[in-house]
Amino acid sequence: MPQGRSPILELNDITKAFGGVEALRGVDFALYAGEIHGLVGENGAGKSTLMKIIAGVHPEFSGRFAIDGRETRFRSARDAHAAGVAMVHQELSVAPDLSVAENVFLGAQPTNRFGLVQWRRMAREAGEQLARFGIDVDPMTRLGDLPIGLQQLIEIARVLFSGARIIILDEPTSALSPPEVERLFATLRQLRDEGTGIVFISHFIEDILRISDTVTVFRNGRKVHETDAAATSKAALIEAMIGKGREALEETYAHDIRLPTRGDRPVVLKADALSLARSVQDVSFEVRAGEVLGIYGFMGCGQLELARVLFGKIKPDSGTVVIDGDPKAFSSTAAARRAGVAFVPESRRAMLFHQEPVYKNISISVLDRISALLLKPSRERSIAVRQVDQLQIRPAAVELDLGMLSGGNQQKVALAKWLSYPPRVLVLCEPTRGMDVGAKNDVINIVRELSAKGLAIIVLSTEPETVLSLSDRIIVMKRGAVVREFAGEVVSKDRLLEAA
Repeated sequence: MPQGRSPILELNDITKAFGGVEALRGVDFALYAGEIHGLVGENGAGKSTLMKIIAGVHPEFSGRFAIDGRETRFRSARDAHAAGVAMVHQELSVAPDLSVAENVFLGAQPTNRFGLVQWRRMAREAGEQLARFGIDVDPMTRLGDLPIGLQQLIEIARVLFSGARIIILDEPTSALSPPEVERLFATLRQLRDEGTGIVFISHFIEDILRISDTVTVFRNGRKVHETDAAATSKAALIEAMIGKGREALEETYAHDIRLPTRGDRPVVLKADALSLARSVQDVSFEVRAGEVLGIYGFMGCGQLELARVLFGKIKPDSGTVVIDGDPKAFSSTAAARRAGVAFVPESRRAMLFHQEPVYKNISISVLDRISALLLKPSRERSIAVRQVDQLQIRPAAVELDLGMLSGGNQQKVALAKWLSYPPRVLVLCEPTRGMDVGAKNDVINIVRELSAKGLAIIVLSTEPETVLSLSDRIIVMKRGAVVREFAGEVVSKDRLLEAA
């Protein structure tokens, strides 16, 4: 905390409730010009809620909110933006059907004196902005056609170069490779040195400690700890977050893992020489009943495209998917589902309905099995209640809109969607992305229980900790190809990074 200076942003005694449930209770927070302020805490601890108040997303709250010492209150995100506040949300807030350039200039397209959009200028300036951030992409490309990680980079770039005085980044590194994280950190340090105030929210505690000047810890809607980043440690922050020490640290941030020897259980899924344009190059592997196969690589390595091939969302140029010895040529995701393949994508927003109740999100994948003609809400609720109890989804209220749940609990709902009639193969993309220590452990335990019941599971992630925590065997992808397999040996984060 800078000494003898006034904060550019100050909040006092902030309280916010949703449906009678307090998400924030009496929170004080300050941000200074030329400071990077890190926020950590479990899912549902209140971090994102406080930031959305600052960004004008949640206008109704109690307490004092001041910018440059003047009390104010934003009624919308537009108000916040006009005051120099910009935010990158945990869930992407891009327009996938628009071009990259249109997203970079979203709401601020350059126009001529007749009010017409200057498309060439917009494309040129967007390309220049992205090049400053090391992004080489055609500005006129449809954004939704790009990998989710690259979409996130583009959204970050848009905010970083918006000229905002206060920038809020919610889980900005969750889909980025190490070189891209380094590029982001260099830009953040430059903006900090120019006087920008930056709030950096992350579950990657190493990232928080590396980039932050000050760190604040939230727990159960309260601010419980604030310290200089240089004066604390990962273990101390985890202790403050969840009240657990070394055991939780070792469980979630494992270093060396001994993988079991290859089992002799039957092969459930076999990928044979799969290729897709330049994304997937002659990829072959197999996964057995009761086995968790980890597929690791940096963003853009081809793993996400591979997952979509396995689920029938994309047809490969060549190669075959074999289920229980039977070659398949999936013409659609419905065909993959009938063959026993389930898929949870890297973006929860892509498969869940945030404005609908939890029970509808869980039952939607089995409606054809529980109702021939008419919907049976009582049957839907019964299925959902069972899954909510089994997966320990909190709060345990199936009538609650999904959007009211934390990110970790939404991910459990995404899993529950497939488990009423268990599949033969479960394909999970970034299953612990953007989660805190406790929520990650919950998902890890769920996946392990499913594999113990004989389910074949494929986990694809850019997070080495996730792959190490879950996998019985690991393959590493690089530039669309499998470059290394780890089985029956000791493997570490460093070895995975080196292979990728």
